[in-house]
Parts: sequence; C-alpha cells; structure tokens
Amino acid sequence: MLSCGVFCHGQENNIPIKLNDLLSAVAQHAPSLRTDYTGTMVHEARVQEIRNNRLPSLQLSYQADLGSNNNVPGPYFGFGIVPTNNGGIRENNNYNAVSSNLAIAAFQWEFYNFGAYQAQDQLAQSAVNVEKKRFDQSKYDLQSFTIYSYLQLLKLHDLIEIQTRSIDRNREIRQSIFAVVKSGIRAGVDTSMADAEISRAKLSLIELENQQRQLQIRLSTLSALPPDQIVADTTAEKILFEQVKSSPIELNGGTQHPLVAYYNALFDKTKMEEKLVSKSYRPKLFLSGAVWGRAASVDHSNSYRSLAEGFGVERGNYLVGVGINYNIFDLQRKKAKLHTQRLMVDQAGQKLQEEQANITMNIAQSAAEVATAEKRLNEIPHQTKAANAAYRQKFSLYKNGLTDIVEVNVAQNMLYQAERDYIAAKYNYYLALFHQVVAQNNVDGFLQLFK
Repeated sequence: MLSCGVFCHGQENNIPIKLNDLLSAVAQHAPSLRTDYTGTMVHEARVQEIRNNRLPSLQLSYQADLGSNNNVPGPYFGFGIVPTNNGGIRENNNYNAVSSNLAIAAFQWEFYNFGAYQAQDQLAQSAVNVEKKRFDQSKYDLQSFTIYSYLQLLKLHDLIEIQTRSIDRNREIRQSIFAVVKSGIRAGVDTSMADAEISRAKLSLIELENQQRQLQIRLSTLSALPPDQIVADTTAEKILFEQVKSSPIELNGGTQHPLVAYYNALFDKTKMEEKLVSKSYRPKLFLSGAVWGRAASVDHSNSYRSLAEGFGVERGNYLVGVGINYNIFDLQRKKAKLHTQRLMVDQAGQKLQEEQANITMNIAQSAAEVATAEKRLNEIPHQTKAANAAYRQKFSLYKNGLTDIVEVNVAQNMLYQAERDYIAAKYNYYLALFHQVVAQNNVDGFLQLFK
C-alpha cells in the first residue's frame, strides 16, 4: 500500500517544461498566428489575381432571333437596352416575322498602359510584404508574452514557497503559544491572534495559486498543452540567477525591430500606391479583333423568305484594329488623387520615424531600468538577512516570556515582506533584461540564458 501511495504521488508531479519547448508549442498552435498566416496567404493569392489583369478578353456570343424588321434612319444611343434592327427602310410597317442569327468572337487586349500593370504587381507584392511583417510582429509579440508569462510563473512559484514558509512559521508560533498558554504563562488571546495570522496567510496562498492557475490556462490556450503540464523549470531559473549574481549579463545589439520593419513595409506600400495612381491615368493601348457571321430570312432584294432561311451563316466578316484610350479630364483627377496619396505617404513616413524614436527611447529606458534593478538586487539580500535575524530574536524572546505576540508578528511580517521584496527584486531584474532585449530585438540572446 505504501508503494502504491508513493507511485500515485509521483504521478501528480508534472515534469517542468523548458521555456524553449513552451515557445515551440505556442508557435505551432497559437490560434492568432494561424489567423495571421491565413491573411498572408490571402494576399499572396491576390498577387496572382492581379497578374491576371494582363490577360486579354475573348468573348464568344451566339443568338437566334425572331421578330419584325422595320427600320428608320437616324442615330441613337443604345444604352445597352434598345434592341437593334438593321435592314431596308419601307414605306409602311410590315409585321411579318423575320428570323435571323448572329455568331461573334470578339477579342480585346490592353497590351500596353505605360507601366500600370507593373505598378499593380508591385503594389500587390508590397501588400504581401506588409502582411508578412505583420505576421512577424504577431509572432514577436506572442513570443514576448510567452516569455513574460513564464517569468511570472517562476515568480509565482517562489511567492507560493514564501507563503508556505510564512504559514509554517505562523504554525510554529501557534505551537509555542499553545505551550505557554497551557502552562498559564500567556493569555489565550495570543492563540486567537496566531490563528488569525495563519488564516490570513492561507488566504494569500489561495490567491497566489489562483493567479498561477489563470496563467497556466492562458498559456494552455496558446500552446494546446494541458494546464497542469505548464510548470516552470525552477532549476533553470536558479542556474540563471547564480549567473546573474556572479556577473552582469551583457547582450549584443539586436537587428531591426519587427514593429519598425512593419511600419517600414507600410511606408513602402503607400509609395507603391502613389506610383500606381501616377500610372493608372496614363493612356491605354488596345488590340481588338472580331469575326462574326449571320443570316436573315429577308434577302438582299428585301424579299421575305421562309423562316428557315434565317438560320445558318450567309455572311461573314472580320475586323482588326489598334486603338488608344485616354480621358483628358483624368489630368485633374490624377492631380487631386496624387495630392491625397502623397499626404498618406508623408503620414506613413512620419509614423515610421515615430516608431523608430519610440524604439530608441525604449532601449535607453530599459538600459536604465537594468542598472537600477541590478543595484536593487545587490542591496535587497541585506534586508532579508537582517529581517530573518530580527524574527528569530523576537521569537526566541517570546518563547522565554520576554516579549509579546504583537512584536513577534511584526517581526514575522517584516521577514515575510523582506522575502517578497527579494523575489520582486530578482524578477524585476529579469524583466528589466527582458524589456531590454525586446526593445533591441535580441530575444534569442535572452533565451540562451535559459539553456
């Protein structure tokens, strides 16, 4: 039975997951990344769609008709809804039915438009580049969030340990109180105060465990791993902390930040839009051609024949031509649209400069943050050591009847706060380093510290 109990207890302890393994799981399963990747594929498909604009138009048409054939001279605009009627002009209306048919193959190709096709392709490709940079930024943000959450898990693990030690100390105090109360040296109120401290510490422990669970659930959603398997590797953290204490970590300068790269791609896209506006109002050269054949039940002498004579092909024609199309009023439209687009280019350029300035500011601020966190980390152990010594002295005095429970609780709370301050200082240093590598786009160098 004892062996089974030990075995079952071992099954409950999940193996800690390394940070790089968690990042790999997030990169493969994060729903937001799959959505952003699909958006990239959509824009790549549009590139091919836009390339098809170069294809010519070849339309095949056939119709068989039956109706009257009365006509009058004079031009008119068809507007696409007026039926056509050609043939001889008669003195009076003749409503005898006439059959006819018409088969047409019409070809048209805009074979040259002074660079508009190329501008369309470049704009489509720049849109793909924007989506790729957006995807890179999403991956970077998700990676940053995962690392931050992993550090928070490590911090919560240490805080839970501190809280557990605080509960143990309060229980130790209560046991001592119970002994002196039982012997009549102390009043029973000391026991009540100790019970209140234990309850308060337990409530804090419950809150810390809830924060840990909530963080595990969020990471589980991103990584598709069960929440219970997302346990931070405290062994790696301890090795990292020893390395931090022995010598400050210096990181190499990073490459271009993904956010800057994204806004740079947006700036290039607006310039491509300006180029397309400039070229889309230029003349267009067309190559056109058509062949068609037709027949009618009215012959060349304007005699009505049988309706069957109107089907088949009696006459055939062809037509080939080269044309140019240009709207002179497009000059004003082009001028107005170019002005608007150039303002958008300026706006995108200013946004790019703004983000570059923000990144530079973040790098400087994070460097100062690292320096401050390092000083705090070097100083905080003195506070912890002194608080621990004070607590032990007060507790020893209490057990010998030389002080009261209030002073013991004050000393115990001071030690508890010093331990929490120590954990905060340690993880603030990690976070300062992390903010620095995020600003410098040097996260890979930071991840090396956890191997």
